[in-house]
Amino acid sequence: MAQDSLVTPWRNQTVAELILEQLHIWGVRRIYGVVGDGILGLMDAIAKQDRIQFIAVKHESVAAMMASAEAKLTGNLGVCTATMGPGITNLLNGLGDAHLDKAPVLAITGQAPTNNIGTDYKQYINQQELIKPFAAFSTLLTHPDATVKVLVKAMHTSLIQGAVTHISVPKDVFNMMASSKVRRKPKLVKGITKFDKSELQDALNILWAAQKPMILAGIGAREAAPSLEKLAEALGAGILLSLGAKGMIPETSPHVLGGIGQGGNPYAADLFKQSDVVLLVGDTWWPEGYVPKDARIVQIDYMQQEIGRGDIPVELGIVGESQTVVPLLAEALQGRKVNQEWLQQCRDVKTRWEKQNQEEGQTGGTPIHPSTVCRVIEQCVAPDAIVTIDTGDVTVWMNRNFRPQNQRMLFSGDWRTMGYGWPAALAAKLAEPHKQVVACVGDGGIEMVMADLLTAVRYELPITLIVFNNGSLQMEADKMQAGGYLPEGVQLTNPDFVKLAEACGWEGHQVDTKDKLETTLRQALKSNKPVLIDVKTAAVMHPETKSLTTNNEKVKV
Repeated sequence: MAQDSLVTPWRNQTVAELILEQLHIWGVRRIYGVVGDGILGLMDAIAKQDRIQFIAVKHESVAAMMASAEAKLTGNLGVCTATMGPGITNLLNGLGDAHLDKAPVLAITGQAPTNNIGTDYKQYINQQELIKPFAAFSTLLTHPDATVKVLVKAMHTSLIQGAVTHISVPKDVFNMMASSKVRRKPKLVKGITKFDKSELQDALNILWAAQKPMILAGIGAREAAPSLEKLAEALGAGILLSLGAKGMIPETSPHVLGGIGQGGNPYAADLFKQSDVVLLVGDTWWPEGYVPKDARIVQIDYMQQEIGRGDIPVELGIVGESQTVVPLLAEALQGRKVNQEWLQQCRDVKTRWEKQNQEEGQTGGTPIHPSTVCRVIEQCVAPDAIVTIDTGDVTVWMNRNFRPQNQRMLFSGDWRTMGYGWPAALAAKLAEPHKQVVACVGDGGIEMVMADLLTAVRYELPITLIVFNNGSLQMEADKMQAGGYLPEGVQLTNPDFVKLAEACGWEGHQVDTKDKLETTLRQALKSNKPVLIDVKTAAVMHPETKSLTTNNEKVKV
């Protein structure tokens, strides 16, 4: 951090005011949170300025999920705040999502007054111990003059590592006067990483020798998408995509086979297991049961710590940006003789699934089949829309039947928390107000965060919320059935979602046919108000539902 980047604050400041000024200089425009006793000094400072907006939500978990979603969407720092005790505890769910999905998020929490740290003071807990599993950096701010140093360290760590960081501030410290100078964010001039052919030769040797190559690409391959098609052509490989990467390469590409894992191309797994060489590009998704056991694996990722992450048996890792490495590999592999038999197998799998997927999306009947719901969404949303997806049955059906064009999809990747889809939509509309935002949620998921329907009204956010209403926690019910368990606790007691929406100041519609869904959705996407569409959805077991046990038998104790 360059020392000549120091600037003088415009006036004497309290710690709370200094925190806001420092956040503003680093590009923060919103703080998500719930007001509490421990952060009243911070809230007073927020009220006295207009450069950072406070987004008041109904539950701290929603605040943290919104910060995580904003960070994923923009790549910038997401910030959330809460009071001590139950406040910070409620943040943990959303911070867990940011932690596992590598989203840069900073949590600022109130703490007991300095003269009560470590005592039996109300709501006191050692916050650094509490948040340790999630935060790459967490500290207690104990002196006003340390404010900038601590805050810059936290922000820098979050942005460089893609990590959660945390600062707890004793409630009296917020109001103390600080003499620190704010520090500007350093301007980064990022050059292109260069690779010599000799440095990539080991990877090229592996790829050149492949007879049954496959490319598995994730979100980190987005900037390399055009070159990825050229590489697949030179390599004679199929391309499989993680959920977040779907749409970055047109479905019309002869090499794109669809998604992998539950909800992906159901015919791709058997083909993938036969591959002898796999190139992972910007991806750490390696779903057990869908991947080869003996293939040679080359992985490209700009973060060294992602190479070989989890259970991926990587033979060779290339640390670099996909948009730099992939074109070099594609160029070096030009003229390679491809395995036409393997290429034909890839095309057969693609063709077979395209036909079936098209048919599934036209399934008729009432209630509406989830495949049909996904197809209608696909046909109605704008190509540049942001689509947020909750965790649960809606995830696997959207992965299976929604064929994105260039839409951005936000979801809880590794943490997989229910209730994520709606907070993500709120954050997306705040960050990208001119884009269409559509939230696809299950009835169980929306019920976890239902109070924040009011947040859309408070901040005048015209979002379309589609509720897949099948009256149950469908994914859990299906797994219990597949495993031979009695389905206890999975039936929901649902409200009238339309009346609920209207009571919150929304437009609300209930639909139970495909034609009515399409008409209603097209109208909703043009509305200047938030619109909830309650879709009566058939309770259909997903075709790839697996038992909770490996041997399809109950665990005996």
